[in-house]
Amino acid sequence: MLAKESDDLILKIAEELEILHNFSTKLPLEATFWKPGFFRLFLTHLASFKVQTSHLQSVLKRYAISAFVAHEDIEPSREWQQEIEAGLATMDALAAILMDGFKESNWCDQEIGVAVGRDVLIIPIRKGMDPYGFIGKYQGIQGVNKTVGEVAEQVFITIVKSPKTRSKMLLALCNAIGQSTDIGEALDKVTILKSVDAVPQDNLENLKDRVKDNSVLSESEKFLASFNEMLAKFGVAKLVLVETKAEVEWDDDIPF
Repeated sequence: MLAKESDDLILKIAEELEILHNFSTKLPLEATFWKPGFFRLFLTHLASFKVQTSHLQSVLKRYAISAFVAHEDIEPSREWQQEIEAGLATMDALAAILMDGFKESNWCDQEIGVAVGRDVLIIPIRKGMDPYGFIGKYQGIQGVNKTVGEVAEQVFITIVKSPKTRSKMLLALCNAIGQSTDIGEALDKVTILKSVDAVPQDNLENLKDRVKDNSVLSESEKFLASFNEMLAKFGVAKLVLVETKAEVEWDDDIPF
């Protein structure tokens, strides 16, 4: 019932019910680089791998995942360490690109430490190095001999399957579809949503309302056909749009 509510509200309820927890109630640092409504993924990586990481960041947008890449997202005028701290404080999950030299990087190791401390989902991406230490229990995603698209898909699958992140990921994907103004992108995200094993019915009902109010989507027969096919898979009634034409009343007394 609280899946769509903010962390601040959930923590407030926990305090009122005197439920013990390890989460900080301090307001997070301002983070302006996340795309509104998208899932927030912090990408920790070596500076030497920033080009490939930026490519991964771009492809992840397809899955309604906003990925933070320090070397790309920090404005020159802002304190870089403060920006990184803001990203770590507000991320929904962290993906670590493990490769030679990663363990020796204090920054990468500390970023993982923050994720461990916050108990957020950690996704190791193996580029020649296996998970170690606190993340040794995670099998990780194989990144060797894989395309950026294949790695991005596996990251999405990991996020949507984890109990820690499933609700936020599905909500982000639904939001991205509902607010889309590009038919091609919307169709692609519908296909992605259809690939998931199950989607909460209330998410889909809310999405139907948003599609109905989105003139770009609701006027596309191609989109509606694909959208209703996705709804049928999850046992939700299809979206039917009823056109109503306003009747014009004539009054002979009105001057011509």
